[in-house]
Amino acid sequence: MHHDAFNLDEAVAMLERTPATLSALLANLPERWERAIDGDGEWSPYDVIGHLIDGERANWMVRARHILAGEPGPFPPFDRTAHLNANQGKSTGDLLATFAELRRENVAALVGLKLTDEDLNRTGLHPEFGEVRLGQLLATWVVHDLNHLRQIVQSLARVYTEAVGPWSAYLLILERE
Repeated sequence: MHHDAFNLDEAVAMLERTPATLSALLANLPERWERAIDGDGEWSPYDVIGHLIDGERANWMVRARHILAGEPGPFPPFDRTAHLNANQGKSTGDLLATFAELRRENVAALVGLKLTDEDLNRTGLHPEFGEVRLGQLLATWVVHDLNHLRQIVQSLARVYTEAVGPWSAYLLILERE
């Protein structure tokens, strides 16, 4: 099998795993870990969960439905930083629970669409990239999760950047890109 071939069943399996993975990494951690920031302008693990919640509400399935409905014009805009103010006062546990519920709903909705290969090749208009296929959008959803999981793990690792002492030479996760 070619590694780049999109497979909907595999994508669903990956999307279903993200809430439990986030909970395993972040539930009941001390605040300094939850709020660890990797650098100026970066998001903490807490911020990333908020961003993922926003994506569940206003991005992935909204855009999938836009494509399937054949709506003209570009996708509705998605504010990638809306979460930075929206989640003030909410605990990490609250955000994890909200994300898990929204993801369950969206995965159920996605599976309920019973998408065909023809559906996966339908196109919509991204405001920046132009024409994109539904299969590309869904593959991006999976990789977007993985991208942010990497970001979270890197932020967590860097809490101990100094504490590891000379072993930092062997810990690639601590290197600045």
